[in-house]
Amino acid sequence: MPDGATAPPGAAPPPASPRSLPRVAGITVASRYLPATRGLDVGGDCYDFIRLDERTAAAVIGVVQGHNTTAAALMGQVRTAVHAHATAGAAPDEVLARTNRLLADLDSDLLVSCLYAQLDRTGRQATVASAGHPPPLLRRPNGRGHALTVEAGPLLGAAASAGYPLTTLPLLDGTLLALYTDGLVEVPGTDASRTTPDHSRAGRSARRERRRTTRPAHRRAGPPRLATGRHTDDIALLVLDIAPGGAARYGTGRPSDGDPPAGTPRGRAPSGAG
Repeated sequence: MPDGATAPPGAAPPPASPRSLPRVAGITVASRYLPATRGLDVGGDCYDFIRLDERTAAAVIGVVQGHNTTAAALMGQVRTAVHAHATAGAAPDEVLARTNRLLADLDSDLLVSCLYAQLDRTGRQATVASAGHPPPLLRRPNGRGHALTVEAGPLLGAAASAGYPLTTLPLLDGTLLALYTDGLVEVPGTDASRTTPDHSRAGRSARRERRRTTRPAHRRAGPPRLATGRHTDDIALLVLDIAPGGAARYGTGRPSDGDPPAGTPRGRAPSGAG
């Protein structure tokens, strides 16, 4: 099991996900993976948390088509590429663009969705790039939660010259950010756009639980539950709690006059980015 992850008895983490998650000052990470209740126990969901320096990290989550060993192997290659480009200093749009070109070179029939969020605790800013992945959920320090507005580029592997727009948001003390795979919001017979806002309640529940107990966040992460009690797709969840209890040390957590609103687009990266 990865550090910072919990799972029900008998469940294993996604095959392509890391076995341990690093520590970064001011960010508490919780992760969860639930395999599909039906079908093969090999899926293409993956998450990662990458330490870039003492005060900067990257959170990544993605899904490859299929539930077989081929899908799991491809996602392993994607995770390796993302990790390599991230630690080499590439910006979020460049990380996705370079990984996309790798998939194009592999000439795989499978496509991959991916969300990459760079978290800069010093600059108090998050920068997000998406390759056709569901938008993250944001819980603000004032308790309000919603899905971010993120302009997504094409799925990885769809077009070799694709570019990926950047979206920025203030990373204030007390912010909760949740990255997830589509299995969390896709309920059979229900429009995913109608189920996504419902899951913003998970952020409120996590915040209340953090205040109630002193246990580490990764010991508190519970499985997302659907009304039917069953799910037909894998579910991966990565929750990032910014500076829990550390506002006095790292600042007031109040936006400055120049702080942009959450989910501010920064424009599309050039097609040859990277």
